[in-house]
Amino acid sequence: MTASRSGQAGVASGHPRVTEAAAEILRAGGNAFDAVVAAGFAATVAEPALTSLGGGGFLLARTAQGHAVLFDFFVDTPGRGLPAGQLEPHFLPVTVRFPASEQIFNVGMGSVAAPGALRGYLHVHRRLGRLPLREVLAPAVHLARAGVTINHKQAYFLDLLTPIMTLTAAGRALFAPGGCYLGEGDVHRNPDLAAFLETLPADGEREFYQGELARRIAREMAEGGGLLTETDLAACRVIEREPLSVHYRGGRLLTNPPPSFGGSLLALALRLLEAREVTPLGFGSPAHLTLLVAVMGEVDRRRIEGYLSPTDLDSTGLAESRDRVRVASGGTTHVSVCDAEGNAASMTTSNGEGSGYFAPGTGIMLNNMMGEDDLHPEGFHVSPPGLRVASMMAPSLLLAGGAVRLTLGSGGSKRIRTALLQVISNTVDFGMKPRDAVEAPRLHWDGERIQIEPGFSEPALAALAERWPVNRWTVQDVYFGGVHAVAPDGAGAGDPRRGGCAATVA
Repeated sequence: MTASRSGQAGVASGHPRVTEAAAEILRAGGNAFDAVVAAGFAATVAEPALTSLGGGGFLLARTAQGHAVLFDFFVDTPGRGLPAGQLEPHFLPVTVRFPASEQIFNVGMGSVAAPGALRGYLHVHRRLGRLPLREVLAPAVHLARAGVTINHKQAYFLDLLTPIMTLTAAGRALFAPGGCYLGEGDVHRNPDLAAFLETLPADGEREFYQGELARRIAREMAEGGGLLTETDLAACRVIEREPLSVHYRGGRLLTNPPPSFGGSLLALALRLLEAREVTPLGFGSPAHLTLLVAVMGEVDRRRIEGYLSPTDLDSTGLAESRDRVRVASGGTTHVSVCDAEGNAASMTTSNGEGSGYFAPGTGIMLNNMMGEDDLHPEGFHVSPPGLRVASMMAPSLLLAGGAVRLTLGSGGSKRIRTALLQVISNTVDFGMKPRDAVEAPRLHWDGERIQIEPGFSEPALAALAERWPVNRWTVQDVYFGGVHAVAPDGAGAGDPRRGGCAATVA
């Protein structure tokens, strides 16, 4: 089916400079895929605490002709060519303290997985872009060389990750120049990254994955207790997958398929939520919030049991889950782009919290994906080298009548699927526009208690507290995800929890 053409385009991302980079490419004649790749490169400069060319991600693309494909350029488990006895993690635990919760992350060289982001961006540009790569890279090169003023949200993220960003001399040079850690109003520059990006039109990703740079990375990893090898880097590949499709109240959601589990768990949540009419309950009512928590809790229960999607459950198992729901209900970033031709791109990328290790001479911090417990529920380094790591990331497209209704995705680690569930439900069940759907207050079931933002009524909070422990937050926070969404008419929303920015491009 050919998508409708609105004459307008829209972009939503986690930073004004990233949104501007994508808009600049659209105005120059690029399509949604040129724009989303430009935004990805720009985000590595403007959102250094959230994404990096040393991380990985996923891009869900749908062309104006209706063809959809999921580009998987997430990370692989490291250690190809190492003896089994050397495949032990060497971690440095770091506690990240949110305003009302905390989470432990493992960093250091042993936390680095084989990074796919750089290869992924260039692969997508070659497959679907049309502008010369030099033009697509230009906004990021400019930002890296001229600098980006640290805004309030980015200062908050950097403050959370201070021990990681300053773990090494390279990190201190970038984020604590002159011994003073960057804060709001300071300018962050990355000239080494600018110079590296300028090599890509001629050299592509060869130097990073197979050249002298790759050999240097591998040597430093071996010397510092890391598991990433030269063979790991050379073997990095982009995998093109058929998107996971799930029906929801007459529409359809396309999202990230297995082996990643974020999209599958989101699909399961939607199937369970669909078992109950939500609209008559009223947004934020006691019954509505109780239903949401019941769905989140049941999805967690099924995940522990080994069920990761609706297709994993037979009809009896799905019915049991729906019955339980009925009884009970008595360092990631995202870019969404729709262009005026009908193309749509939804891309979520992450560097985890970062390992603290920088690829020499490039200004690129590598990821800490091997140290994220939620990505390794069976234990760290249990999987053999060379396997694609599963992820919670779920870039998605919401369709209605065969056409894109909303392009969306989120950062937020364990909160990605619950943030997207609520924004999708707000859109479909309550008819909210993108901005209202994104900015509405959220809650999250963390396995022990309900984490809940301000904005819900006292009767609703009291009803929840009768059934579950409740932790009330006093502010809307990055903890609850960062959903950036845009509609084909250009209307969009950048999540204020992550300093998001949306723009319509005529």
